[in-house]
Amino acid sequence: MSTPEVRIDVVGRDAAGELLTLRRAAFVSEAQLYDDPHIPPLTQTLDELVEDLADANVITLGAWIGHRLVGSIRVLLEGKKATLGRLAVAPDLQGMGIGTELLLAVVPHLSEGIEEVWVFTGRDSVQNLALYAKHGYAHEYDQTAGDLTYAYLRKILGDA
Repeated sequence: MSTPEVRIDVVGRDAAGELLTLRRAAFVSEAQLYDDPHIPPLTQTLDELVEDLADANVITLGAWIGHRLVGSIRVLLEGKKATLGRLAVAPDLQGMGIGTELLLAVVPHLSEGIEEVWVFTGRDSVQNLALYAKHGYAHEYDQTAGDLTYAYLRKILGDA
């Protein structure tokens, strides 16, 4: 099965409802893995998401096939650091490379001066950890928040 052409672009406020729906659908498997239906991507409200999309320090990229939003990734800019989060792909399209396309699309959208990119995921999210490692992210440390333990990975950006 071939993957249809995917367009990557910044997500605007007009797509907030669709983005919220996409994230909730995509993160159900993570909630099941950790037996926790209260993970942040599942509890964020539409108002909170709209506020996040309006934040000048946040870039949210979306992947579209035609008019359908099929994936997204959130990028928080903090000084010389960018932190990726909430990488989501529609459940029916997972495993088709859309997550990789989103991950690779981040660097061209970063402002000049960003020297390192961080990402975090659940420590037991083996597929996520493998994806990040494949693209040059190195495990730096684990941190527990409540009942969840997150793995933090970092990629240093070079002059190349």
